[in-house]
Amino acid sequence: MFQSFIKVALRLSVLSIIVACGGSKNDSNTLRVGVQSGPELKLAETAKKVAKEQFDLDVELITFNDYVMPNEALHQKDIDVNVFQTRPYLADQSEHRGYELEVIGNTFIYPMAGYSKKITHIDQLKKDDTIVIPNDPTNLGRALLLLEQVGLIKLKEDVGLLPTQRDIVENKLPVEILELEAPQIPRTMDDKKVTVAVINNNFAAANNLVAKRDGIFVENEKSPYVNIVVSRKDNKDDERVAQFLKAYQSEEVEQTAEAEFKGGAIKGW
Repeated sequence: MFQSFIKVALRLSVLSIIVACGGSKNDSNTLRVGVQSGPELKLAETAKKVAKEQFDLDVELITFNDYVMPNEALHQKDIDVNVFQTRPYLADQSEHRGYELEVIGNTFIYPMAGYSKKITHIDQLKKDDTIVIPNDPTNLGRALLLLEQVGLIKLKEDVGLLPTQRDIVENKLPVEILELEAPQIPRTMDDKKVTVAVINNNFAAANNLVAKRDGIFVENEKSPYVNIVVSRKDNKDDERVAQFLKAYQSEEVEQTAEAEFKGGAIKGW
């Protein structure tokens, strides 16, 4: 009964977002695309312009402020495509929520980074300093892999892309690792008890933080966390979906990414 209540609540939330955006039922020449609010919206707006100019395709952008609703909206057929997530996140959501979604193509890698108002270099970290990381499974795993990449912790061998703190076999200083909701993490930088905040690129950019400029450690270009364009399995062969992907993977969008992220977005196609 509780699960049914959750499903109804999610459905109502999706509908309220669609209504709030002024959306109506999709027509044959319009593609409804779910995107995150913030700097990534600028890329989608450029793709929308390219799609119209090159394919005469009308794109309606529906903005979301969290990581859960874009896939739920796509699953419920309230939108046709979304652009906000990585493959590991999609795999986790599909497994736990029963989604039948399809990766259409890659967009950009937005490197995760550790930011601080207390120190300027990772070597200044001290024993028992607190590092805050996201608590959703995908970004939690990503943050732990980043901490391993920079030598702060060691994880079990062959742990994959979704490790948890239970997979830490060595915490070298040690540091205290605190998990919080991703949107809350930028505010923790002002907390006197927090030394480093590991922040996703979209939330970092929304707080005027740039990984290459402000990060004391940064995910490298080998990251598997490239963002993707996602449809449902039942519309993956829709010509409009293919046209939107081409529009997104365009030189115009690449130029917008460079202007918006100042080197913080790496082309993934």
